[in-house]
Amino acid sequence: MAATSYEIDGSVMEGGGQILRVSAALSCIQGASIKINKIRAGRSTPGLRPQHLSGLELVRDMTGGNLEGAMVGSTEISLTPSKIKGGNHIADTQTAGSVGLLLQVSLPCALFADGPSELCLKGGTNAEMAPQIDYTVKVFKPIMEKFGVHFDCDVKMRGYYPKGGGEVVVKVNPVKELSPISMTERGNITKIYGRAFVAGVLPFKLAKDMSTSAVRTIRKEIKDLYINIQSLQEKDKACGNGNGIIIIAESSTGCIFAGSSLGKKGVYADKVGMEAAEMLLRNIRHNGCVDEFLQDQAKFVVTKAEDEHSNSDTYIIECQGVGATNPNF
Repeated sequence: MAATSYEIDGSVMEGGGQILRVSAALSCIQGASIKINKIRAGRSTPGLRPQHLSGLELVRDMTGGNLEGAMVGSTEISLTPSKIKGGNHIADTQTAGSVGLLLQVSLPCALFADGPSELCLKGGTNAEMAPQIDYTVKVFKPIMEKFGVHFDCDVKMRGYYPKGGGEVVVKVNPVKELSPISMTERGNITKIYGRAFVAGVLPFKLAKDMSTSAVRTIRKEIKDLYINIQSLQEKDKACGNGNGIIIIAESSTGCIFAGSSLGKKGVYADKVGMEAAEMLLRNIRHNGCVDEFLQDQAKFVVTKAEDEHSNSDTYIIECQGVGATNPNF
């Protein structure tokens, strides 16, 4: 059982779910008990939603720990973890709750498990107020590999609001420690590509309109690069109706940026494409090495070292820009 206990104010910063996920993951890694109150106090509907509840239940199961007070709507929970176990684990939001956010809370735990893990995450793969699974695979994953984090992410089924129904299987090998990296020079943008998609009964023309609009918007500022945004119609591996776009830019020094947008009822497809392109351009203009979303997601590095004064393991956590810049998470 955990020997150390912490109390976390869930209303700090933007008062959303990110502090809940980070606190739960660090609790499991450190073997420390936590009590979180005022959960998602900054949201219009405070307390746990199905995605947050599923994530907490997932890390509880991964550690064989104890979780108290956790139900949809709860504003206070207690988590007492035990040793992180590898093996097969399932989390199902039974809604369009984001599988990407389920991965955010569980991946750090899986990295320090006692063996390989296979996580079956079910819910929404491309949802509002959360990273699209494409962002996780195309931006988050390659940057995490620089730290020595390697995981396979197999999108079995895409799921859209309101039913969800998506399924992603993630295989993770544990690490002894993470490697430090230095990213201080952005370099020049060398590649821009992406995917504009429609699923279900929505017409393929929407994908083409999103792609065309996005390219046209980017061309106003970047004129000398080939832009490859594929238009795709998802059929067999998609549950529900949805449309959206993600655009990725890579730099000469290995930096990766993205802009994305999802279709909404009553919003023209060309506006969806324009929004994604403008988001990408904003992240390129600031000349930094990560975009606003990766800054938020890659917010802490955890290394494992032997404690010379005891037989137990010591985990060293270095926070890097915890300021949650994106209130959508």
